[in-house]
Amino acid sequence: MKNEDNKADCDCKYKVETICQISDKSIADQWGALSFPIYQSATFAHRGLGESTGFDYTRMQNPTRQQLEYVMTKLEHGTDTMAFSSGMAAIATVMELFKPGDHFVIDADLYGGSVRLFNEISKKNGLTFTTANFSVDELDPLIEENTKAVYLETPTNPMMNVSDIEKIAKKAHENGLILIVDNTFLSPYYQTPIDLGADIVIHSGTKFLGGHHDTIGGFVVVKDKELDERLRFIYKTTGACLGPFDSWLLLRGIRTLAIRMDRASENAMKLAEHLQKKKNVTRVIYPGLPEHPGHEIMKKQARGFGAMLTFEVDSKERVESILKNVDLIYFAESLGGTETLITYPITQTHADVPRDLLDKNGINDRVLRLSVGIEAIDDLIAEFDRLLD
Repeated sequence: MKNEDNKADCDCKYKVETICQISDKSIADQWGALSFPIYQSATFAHRGLGESTGFDYTRMQNPTRQQLEYVMTKLEHGTDTMAFSSGMAAIATVMELFKPGDHFVIDADLYGGSVRLFNEISKKNGLTFTTANFSVDELDPLIEENTKAVYLETPTNPMMNVSDIEKIAKKAHENGLILIVDNTFLSPYYQTPIDLGADIVIHSGTKFLGGHHDTIGGFVVVKDKELDERLRFIYKTTGACLGPFDSWLLLRGIRTLAIRMDRASENAMKLAEHLQKKKNVTRVIYPGLPEHPGHEIMKKQARGFGAMLTFEVDSKERVESILKNVDLIYFAESLGGTETLITYPITQTHADVPRDLLDKNGINDRVLRLSVGIEAIDDLIAEFDRLLD
């Protein structure tokens, strides 16, 4: 895997594990608090006419949120970051960059909430979409005269397809397109898409960045100043900003991002290898397995394989038995926490995805998704031995 934690054009001298601990000294707490304070204030007083502290109204900016955005900008090697009330609010705001008649090329295998937004809201607003499997499809034939952007996840949710970000970015930029990458599954600890050519990086901060299933948030990180100015205007106008307390929770979560990701990813690799041995498991999809089609691309563009894996069992009845009898792990939506979660995409995260798209992506009633946590791996293996034997 790559061991370059920061590109030369990142102005931060520290490695990624250390960046998780840094702060913006320009807004340091006057009392020297190591845990940055929660500025639970909607508005801020002016010192006089035309004299601002830099903070006027929390919808536009708040010291706690600014501290969080500073850390995320450093982690993702961007120009600026905006923190949102949810990952979906982040995506919805990015879509406001575009106008009726604009066309997108999007990955066919995306989080179901993103698909729902595009189908039910963006199409109503006049945007059009073409789906592609970016792990195998070429971008050029899919570009139309009105194409403005490419949108992808890598690895994808839930089928773990891996796309070559650098290759797609090159093609997108040759055609004057914006490349938008959802980096939720790997977090900036393992992957920094801006270094590979992405223009916008999106996160559900609820997941690995928060890391404890105790808050909801989202991020948009931008590569250049022009995009930043356009998005900041939309951000303050539409108002889907992250509150001070949630900003503090995410700051706290990021402090342990490195050690959580390392432990969870180590567990995921061992669990994937173990699940391959089970006679009732017909398929295990994890990019860390050498036979995964995207394994070499992941080695090239990421620093780890992540904590997400998908597997398929031999019958729907077995799915029902697993979900009814889990004990150590939790049958729940979401991902990225310290606990291991099992999710049934067809009725949970992807319930609103059209049936033909589910079939195209291989999401059937025997597919389960795991967000592997930081428990003792022997206990996780014992749990699946009990569920599958």
